[in-house]
Amino acid sequence: MPPMRADARRNYERLVTAARQAFTEDGAAAYLDDIARRANVGPGTLYRHFPTREALLAAVYRGDVDAMADRARDLAAELPPAEALHAWLRLQLDYIKAKKGLGSAVKAMLADDSETLAWCKDTMRGALGGLLGSAQDAGLVRTDVDATTVLRLVHGVGLASEAAPEDADRLLSIVLDGLRPPPAAG
Repeated sequence: MPPMRADARRNYERLVTAARQAFTEDGAAAYLDDIARRANVGPGTLYRHFPTREALLAAVYRGDVDAMADRARDLAAELPPAEALHAWLRLQLDYIKAKKGLGSAVKAMLADDSETLAWCKDTMRGALGGLLGSAQDAGLVRTDVDATTVLRLVHGVGLASEAAPEDADRLLSIVLDGLRPPPAAG
């Protein structure tokens, strides 16, 4: 993104924050005029920064993915490997549940070959890959899984918990148990 004047940067950040709140509350179909009002800017300012709903959704999603990657680094520095991995996967599940399909809406709106979608996938795989690799190196997680597989499992739990939210923690616990290395043959 090209450099912005300070006031333009503030408007951009307020719009992304307001959009994040609106998309969390109302889903991907939140009204753009409502988002502009929440950000205390006019519709023209919103459309100058985000000419389409897809551009605004992509900016929110990129920010969320970036925050999740930052959190993975923080957890890796704060906790032992398996605890960091488990904590991050719980955060990922909480995000999926709270965003009411925002990730799915973004993926549906963006082309599979879009730069935003590729960046988000790479960033999430990298964030989880670091945590997963540390836990695998410590012998705490099976070595026949990779970040893509684990992300798919957690996304599956998120989808399943849409119909039965009370099952989310139990389902994630089952996934976490399944990540443990098999007992040594003896």
